Amino acid sequence: MRHFLQETDIAPRELGGVFARAREFKRSRGRAAGTALAGQTWAMIFAKASTRTRVSFEVAIRELGGNAIFLNQHDIQLGRGESIEDTARVMSRFVHGLVVRTFDHRDVERLAAAGTVPVINGLTDLLHPCQIYADAFTLAERWGRGDDLPAALRGRKLAFLGDAACNVANSWILGAQHFGMKISLAGPKGFAPGAELKARLAQAGAAGSYQFTTDPLEAVRDADVVYTDVWVSMGKEGESGDRARQLAPYAVTGKLFAAARPEAFFMHCLPAHPGEEVAPEVLASPRSIIFDQAENRLHVQKAILALLAEAAPNQ
Repeated sequence: MRHFLQETDIAPRELGGVFARAREFKRSRGRAAGTALAGQTWAMIFAKASTRTRVSFEVAIRELGGNAIFLNQHDIQLGRGESIEDTARVMSRFVHGLVVRTFDHRDVERLAAAGTVPVINGLTDLLHPCQIYADAFTLAERWGRGDDLPAALRGRKLAFLGDAACNVANSWILGAQHFGMKISLAGPKGFAPGAELKARLAQAGAAGSYQFTTDPLEAVRDADVVYTDVWVSMGKEGESGDRARQLAPYAVTGKLFAAARPEAFFMHCLPAHPGEEVAPEVLASPRSIIFDQAENRLHVQKAILALLAEAAPNQ
């Protein structure tokens, strides 16, 4: 059974097809009904609140001809102590796939291992692969010429500022290596990429494939993209004051953005907090492509859903 739990679950040779399909879904939206999930029902199990992930996946499933069932952790017995494995086995008898947004990355891996339907990681505390694929597609759209969209990413540099141990930073480290990009991250010493991410990089043969520095100017030098995320992720609210103090030097100000390449783009996975991790003038810049990122979640997730549905036996 095929799943999408992290960036490397789609092979490099498949990237062109996934991006091409996402582009076609984007171009044809509203003109042709999708059929990739016709007759299928997908369950969306969300332990974390969501705007973009929930709406984009619900719309994607329906526009591909399927039905979506949204379940928070209190809607199912998982919230009352049923094992993850039993939940996976039961849900596999009812639905054709699962989209899961939760805290512990091991939970999506256990669901995938125990069930018999595709599982998509809609976000964990460790990784956010759907976001990074949408981001990469957004950049490939801007830079690409011709049909080989992933080729436009190779050799490009992305600078990530702030909490370099968060799930989006982790996913971009994995993704940059996968897409042939360079990545430099800047943050306080206590916010460097962690041991679990390093272990996954070692498994992928990509140890040492990123640069981490405490100097934000060094990170953005020659960058084609400047990226940041919120300083306080879900589950970290009790640390908000301390995080704001430590991460303040890594806010993307107009001056810091100007230190990147003159044509560099600004990206943020949203929601953004103007005046905290990013200055309002950077968010409003014509080189800010944050809403393209948000829109492309829909199209890229359609491509991923279709890929997994087609690979699943007896669907």
